[in-house]
Amino acid sequence: MNFKFIQYDSQDRIAFITLNRTQKKNALNAGMMEELREAFGKAANDEQVKVVILKASGEVFSAGADLEYLLELQQNSYAENLADSQRLKDLFLQIRSCPKIVIAQVQGHAIAGGCGLVTACDLVYSDPQACYGYTECRIGFVPALVAGFLLQKTGEGKARELLLSGELITAEQAKACGLVNYICGEGKLEDEAGALARKLASETSGASIAYTKELLAALSGLSLPQGLELAAELNAKARMGEDFKKGIRAFLSKEKPQW
Repeated sequence: MNFKFIQYDSQDRIAFITLNRTQKKNALNAGMMEELREAFGKAANDEQVKVVILKASGEVFSAGADLEYLLELQQNSYAENLADSQRLKDLFLQIRSCPKIVIAQVQGHAIAGGCGLVTACDLVYSDPQACYGYTECRIGFVPALVAGFLLQKTGEGKARELLLSGELITAEQAKACGLVNYICGEGKLEDEAGALARKLASETSGASIAYTKELLAALSGLSLPQGLELAAELNAKARMGEDFKKGIRAFLSKEKPQW
């Protein structure tokens, strides 16, 4: 699979999806979004992949939408802009619903759509000098597609503050509000994110992760009884799988399961 705007590699059961438009500060355009969808689809369907790391080449994670791309959008009809918005929505949802653990590895700026990519990931490792922001309101855009994901991570109060102000926040501020999970030591971003990915790849059941992510994605839209019913159904499905049998055999034998 040949990509123009991203890179895709896999090793040690980890897929690495790398934004690779350094001359454009890894800004998003239609081509990059389509390639990201292809790459996440490839990782999701690869039985040898347990964890996905989304990262970027260069000094900036992503500056948001490409300026040429924004100029093109001004010429679009409503139907064309709706179709384009749907494609970005599908990408965010694909990242969030990926059956594998998705880790964002962020250096430099992650702004607007770039910050949206980060928000859709399960876990976020950040360089201490990185900054984050949803700056759409400053250029007449609406940060609509990321709002639901941000609400789940930060709660309504902080989401309102970030989306309505368009202010950039530091890595420490992003961690304090729940957007970032880990801030790495200076120069240790790749090592620390990679270490977690390898640990998760070797110590967690792929089937369990997929079922857990399915449950978490559904819970916010369900009542408590509905959520518990879904949990019971997924629990029953997991008990019928090979991962459950392997895990129980290892537990009873006082051994570590080989995932």
